[in-house]
Amino acid sequence: MKHPLPAEPRHIGVLRLSALGDVCNLVPTVRALQRQWPEARITWIIGKAEYSLLAGLTGVEFVVYDKAAGLAGMRELWRELAETRFDVLLHMQQALRASVLSLGLKADVRVGYDKARAKDAQHWFTQRHIAPHPRAHVLESFLDFARLLGVEDLSLDWQLPVPESAVAEAATLSGQAPYLLLSPCANPRLRNFRNWSAEGYAAVIEHAWSHHGLQALLTGGGSTAEREMGERIRRLCRPEAVVDAIGRSSLKGLLALIQGARAVVAPDSGPVHMANALGIPVVGLYATTNPDRAAPYQWRDYVVDRYPDAVRTYLHKEPEAIPWGQRVRHPDAMSLIHAEDVIAQLERLLAARQETETPDET
Repeated sequence: MKHPLPAEPRHIGVLRLSALGDVCNLVPTVRALQRQWPEARITWIIGKAEYSLLAGLTGVEFVVYDKAAGLAGMRELWRELAETRFDVLLHMQQALRASVLSLGLKADVRVGYDKARAKDAQHWFTQRHIAPHPRAHVLESFLDFARLLGVEDLSLDWQLPVPESAVAEAATLSGQAPYLLLSPCANPRLRNFRNWSAEGYAAVIEHAWSHHGLQALLTGGGSTAEREMGERIRRLCRPEAVVDAIGRSSLKGLLALIQGARAVVAPDSGPVHMANALGIPVVGLYATTNPDRAAPYQWRDYVVDRYPDAVRTYLHKEPEAIPWGQRVRHPDAMSLIHAEDVIAQLERLLAARQETETPDET
């Protein structure tokens, strides 16, 4: 017997801890739930960094879990929610840590991924599962939770909060000149292999400066690898063409910097999805991850896609023959992306933006 789903949920729990790009892709599902049931409470259990990005999201109560706190942090969170019972808990993280965390939460029914998409045996921790959706984009997978609950209006809406303090922070880094934002490095975790070359970025920067008068603003975290990448790029460029702001902004400040950019260029990482959420044009650089699953959703037509080539070159298979979402974990995969490919997509993107901004004189 299936556990019944609430027809009019009064309190919806959302369990999604990470990562920055994924939580941006989840926001339209939250907005869809709010449109369907404007009186319902929504409590989102989220990671620490992810909360700093989404803090202030209207109509959402956040409960923060810091994964660095481990089991002790879970126990603290369980105590915080000891008197809380959700009508439905949307378990939207396919990770064992999140599933263990879910065990201490009270819910009438727990909804998770279908067996094909569930990882780390997540389906054993849930009672209802979303319908199969082969080859779905991450954003569509999140919307499948709303579909299961009977939500009718699935139109995309973000309304990410960018406070004035973040705008002021961004202004100290960007100045007044129009700029192209580049976030050259993805998360520096082990065997990520999503970073493109300093030489490639320098060629794009030179083109943007010489052809469009766009200064390049480099952003990213404060890790040694990111700072070294920024320094390599800067040394390859004329000084007036680039500003190195790597490690100098908060996440809210990064949102504001993206909001002020003419366009964004970055690999598969948080900033491409942040730009997507803000409606800012973005050229995503994809070779190690499948853009059909993880591209910036509204700008998929402008991705530089070398994933099929990487699959054939380094996995020695056809893309159709590998599991959906499989990554190409090879350090040379991103070298399949050439500067002229990125420049061509950037030109298309800037032309499309100019066209939308030019008043119709007819």
